[in-house]
Amino acid sequence: MKDAPSTLHGGALLTQCLAAQGVQRVFCIPGESFLAALDGLHDADIDVVVARQEGGAAMMAEATGKLTGRPGIAFVTRGPGATNASAGVHVAFQDSTPMILFVGQVASDQQDREAFQEVDYRAMFGPLAKWVAQIDRADRIPEYISHAFHVAQSGRPGPVVLALPEDMLSGPVEGVAVPAATLPSGKAAEDDLRAVVDKLAAAQRPMVIVGGGGWDAEAAEALGDFAARMGLPVGASFRCQDYLDNRHPNYAGDVGIGINPALAEMVREADVLLALGTRLGEMTTSGYTLLTPPVPDQQLIHIHADPSEIGRVFRPALAVVARPGPVIKQLRDLAADRDGGDRLTRARASYEAWQEPQETPGALKMEQVIAHLNSVLPDDAILTNGAGNYSAWLHRYYRYRSWRTQLAPTSGSMGYGLPAAIAARLQHPDREVICLAGDGCFQMVSQEFGTACDQGAAVIVIISDNGMYGTIRMHQQRQYPGRPLGTAMKNPDFAALARAYGGFGATVTSTAEFAPALAQARGSGLPSILHLKTDPAALSPKLRLEDS
Repeated sequence: MKDAPSTLHGGALLTQCLAAQGVQRVFCIPGESFLAALDGLHDADIDVVVARQEGGAAMMAEATGKLTGRPGIAFVTRGPGATNASAGVHVAFQDSTPMILFVGQVASDQQDREAFQEVDYRAMFGPLAKWVAQIDRADRIPEYISHAFHVAQSGRPGPVVLALPEDMLSGPVEGVAVPAATLPSGKAAEDDLRAVVDKLAAAQRPMVIVGGGGWDAEAAEALGDFAARMGLPVGASFRCQDYLDNRHPNYAGDVGIGINPALAEMVREADVLLALGTRLGEMTTSGYTLLTPPVPDQQLIHIHADPSEIGRVFRPALAVVARPGPVIKQLRDLAADRDGGDRLTRARASYEAWQEPQETPGALKMEQVIAHLNSVLPDDAILTNGAGNYSAWLHRYYRYRSWRTQLAPTSGSMGYGLPAAIAARLQHPDREVICLAGDGCFQMVSQEFGTACDQGAAVIVIISDNGMYGTIRMHQQRQYPGRPLGTAMKNPDFAALARAYGGFGATVTSTAEFAPALAQARGSGLPSILHLKTDPAALSPKLRLEDS
């Protein structure tokens, strides 16, 4: 029996609809365009986290979507607020993360006049989101919210953007919240999956690459069981390294930037390649060279939730439209016993060898920093990062042992690590959260350290400071040697910044200083910054500035 409708303003009805969908936390930068929504949240049992900039709020929401599998929620104001938040929406789109961004809009009687901060959000966010709409009638709020939650979570998950005209939110309305979204199972037909198993079982050189959205902890466990039964080496697509415990004997490494050459060759020489959930994008295919479009040399089995993705770049020999999470559990139940033989043994041995630290220049060596993190952090510690060459050490040397312990943008967005770390610590206050950032990456969002302190989110930020935009400097040296421009940075005392906010801060100039500084940060119970002074010559685990 339906609840009787009650009279309230649109913002209050919107809040009731979010609560009905199970929303527990929203991120925002307050704006006058959605004051009624803030008023509705005032009495709701929903945590409101106020960020310092809309991009940070949106990235926090995206990280929450990654961690929970349910849409992360952000509210921002019109115009500049929405444009700032677009970076987080783009991350959610390329990472296949469920997320909903609510944008305050000018009042309906002012639209199409280029009123103050007015933007056409359908045009602006159209290429960045699964669905963009504007709620023009308050009595349709329950309908739009229900549809938004279905779209964000169904098929290939992704972001939804809803514009909220100011007068629509503040006006009186009668309405009843719609119950939480009911999602399709995402399973595949058993006959299709038997064909997948048969093709893998008959292969001489099979390989699996996993990634994309729609996974969970049970799916990650099922992946390990399936790979073990069928003797399959498993590669993780770009920044999806926590989809399989890296200690698993079938884990062969990450198929991303700076790929192990032996792993790259294994992908190239595979006779049957199962792409499970991954789009096989530019980063995962090394610029579309590991597989040759449109017809790859490998027999490609592509399982993906979005039918428009299948055949978009690579023609598969076998295609299945389904969500990877439910499918891998089905595949585990259908798996045939198969001996991986020497090829599987070589794949694992190559990964182990690739993990051996290669010494880099300077007194403070990032390979030893990551080795120490490996040795002291618990299996469920969450590590976050944004973009930059500093992340190459993390990707190469850290072993992810549990599902959703890696939060990193496949879109390569700088500034992601700190907002993601804050969201992770709020979502899991009992788990350790470490953010790795470069000096340039951190300063995209450094103000969000204030959010961490405000919220009591005891994240530890490890900043690799080499005084430059290292990735761009690397490319600059390759293409225009001896002519650097625009990549040098003069940085502040990041440890002092942490202390200014009331957190813990320490400067680290040598490898020997790192372990005690990390121990102090972990024991402080405070948001912390460890300012690592690294050698500019150490561009990456393999490249030196002088010989790049």
